[in-house]
Amino acid sequence: MPVSLSIKGVPDAMVVQLRHRARQHHRSLQGELMAILDESLNGVPRLTTDEAISQLKALRLHTLGDSTAMIREDRDAR
Repeated sequence: MPVSLSIKGVPDAMVVQLRHRARQHHRSLQGELMAILDESLNGVPRLTTDEAISQLKALRLHTLGDSTAMIREDRDAR
């Protein structure tokens, strides 16, 4: 059976950060807190789109050529 938890004395600045994070993830404050607990306990961090893009850019991956040419070649091979 689910249990209700309560956190008392949360600093205003932290609440502002939590609300901002919840808005970014399109969740309620309750939903965001549940996601944070889930990530913390299960070790499965979920990235925002911006975080994923940033990490991909940091990898500096390069394609071998023009993607348009590759798509055209693939289509012509069918």
